[in-house]
Amino acid sequence: MHPRLLKTFLTVARTRNVTRAAAEVNLAQSSVSDQIQALEAELGANLFTRSRQGLELTPAGEALKPYAEQLLSLGDEARAAIDATRSETAGSLSIGALETIASARLPEWLADFRAAHPDMDIRLKIAGSGELRRKLGEGEIDVAFCFDRPGAGEADERLARRVVAAEPLVLIAPPGENRTDVGLKELAEKRFVATGTGCVYRAMVDRAFAEAGLDGPRLAAEVGSIDAIAGMVAAGAGLGVVPRLAVAAALDRGEVAEIAWPGLVRSAELVMIWRRRRVQPPALKRLLAAVGENFAAVRPADVRPRHAVSFLS
Repeated sequence: MHPRLLKTFLTVARTRNVTRAAAEVNLAQSSVSDQIQALEAELGANLFTRSRQGLELTPAGEALKPYAEQLLSLGDEARAAIDATRSETAGSLSIGALETIASARLPEWLADFRAAHPDMDIRLKIAGSGELRRKLGEGEIDVAFCFDRPGAGEADERLARRVVAAEPLVLIAPPGENRTDVGLKELAEKRFVATGTGCVYRAMVDRAFAEAGLDGPRLAAEVGSIDAIAGMVAAGAGLGVVPRLAVAAALDRGEVAEIAWPGLVRSAELVMIWRRRRVQPPALKRLLAAVGENFAAVRPADVRPRHAVSFLS
């Protein structure tokens, strides 16, 4: 079973669609179909069946899936073991990060890391939290920086994690003059601009309200990025709850105002996640050793906000 066929099989299993799978593995649809047929011929069993929801794994496909994942993982570990025998100054490192973290946390730190390891090839990929974990699981990236999402389900035993900073959550609103604090019960009556359900930022807000025994926030809009949240809040569409680093520039420019978030969840853990392996690639080992105080929070969560706020209904 060639690794290329197994990777295509797993991509089709996840996307449940040949067209989407072809786009991800950079192949023509016909090539994806040919690879699946070749794997089925080799194994003597059909791996997929069609349904109204898309392609579904057959019992044979379900049986193959964990072995395909393990075989690809072993291939990665074998390459890592070979890399470990080479010069410690060489190697490549593929890093994934949320856009917010990539722009606000990583540039200066990565520049210093790159200066310390000039022979290392470093690549940075931007994606959402779910996509980063998928890329890690499939070996597309070596390490990911994202915000943790407690209560999101069972932890993936294939992945290790390390908390590298606690970023304060802030409540942002259009700048005003007559309020400096507010309770969650009052906030439950306000309109919020938030990311979509399933996003780590949205999960932070929903969890904070749930831990206070309140229904989720009333939505003014769902948007796809923190920059869009800051822009809509600045324009008066509603309030927003985000990690402070995500809106530090907007706060510095006075485009939005800030007060401390009154919920039980006061900060978001910025975590580094990587795959567990028998042998870690040398480049990743050096990165794990280098992460330190440069990931400190923008400022302590209990610092008073700089602007008072006039809240919208």
